[in-house]
Order: sequence, then C-alpha cells, then structure tokens
Amino acid sequence: MEIERKWMVDGWPEAPAAMAECRMRQGYFSVRPTVRIRQEAWQGGETEYVLCFKGAPSAGGLAREEIEHRIDPALFAQLEGLLGLPLIEKVQRRYPLPGGLTLEVNEVDAGQPTAFWYAEVEFASLAEADAWQPPAPLTGYLAHEVTGQPGQSMGEYWLCTRGRAGEGGVTAP
Repeated sequence: MEIERKWMVDGWPEAPAAMAECRMRQGYFSVRPTVRIRQEAWQGGETEYVLCFKGAPSAGGLAREEIEHRIDPALFAQLEGLLGLPLIEKVQRRYPLPGGLTLEVNEVDAGQPTAFWYAEVEFASLAEADAWQPPAPLTGYLAHEVTGQPGQSMGEYWLCTRGRAGEGGVTAP
C-alpha cells in the first residue's frame, strides 16, 4: 500500500541537505489503473528498472495499492520501444525529515514548456499521514498541497504531454 501526500513546489528546498539524488525516466501504458515503467539511476549507485502497477486511489487520495517489480534493462528497452513516445524525465532529491520520514522533491521535464516541481512524503499509515504537519523550516515551501486533487498525478501529466498511454491504453480526450 502506498500512502502519500503531495505538494506543488518551486525549486529545491533551502534546507535540509539532500541525502540522495536519482535521475528517472518513466512512461505509462495505462493510467487507470496505472501501468508504468521507470528507470532509476541513483547518483553514486546502481540503475534500477521497475515495472509498476497502481490501483485506484482511496477516498481523499491518500492511499492506493502499489505493486513494483524490478525488471532487467533489456525488458525495459523493449517496453520503452512499445510505448513509442518520449519518456518523462525527472530528477528526484530526497531530504531527511523528523520521525524518520523522507521528503521527495521532483523536477519534471526540466527545460520543457510543461516543466514543473512537486514534493511527496510517504507514510506508514493513514493516521500518520492525516496527522503530519510540515516542520517549521518547510511550512512555506509545502504550502500548496494537492493530495487527492484530480489531475495531479504523473499519469495525468503523461496524458496531457504525451497525448496517450500507449497503444490500447487510455487516450486523452
């Protein structure tokens, strides 16, 4: 189960220092339900290839079932070829938060007219997600929460910018 809250942000936060950085490329075969491939190249580490399935979000948009499987680079390349569309490019930096949580900040499609930034925090329970408040240094930075708002998923961004979710998948209106 994936339980997370999401905010639209402007740039990287001023503090604390990032503890990890990853360059990602991802594409969608379907957005309802989500069927996604993603390449994750970790700075100073390995590159992972992931096939992900996500169910419909719960009421309020905080939680949904998520199944991720690592795949090999050759299968990823075959699946990317099936999409036939340019993948979304993201840079993600992760920042430590009190209580062992992590702030994930993403720069999406840098240099493109549709580029934007968003941040997420994942939680172990719905109660923890509901109760959590950003720490004082990040209160202003995390002021524009979009958790559960229609049109705020990366799958919806794919539809708006790539026009469709693969052959036989969901198409944009």
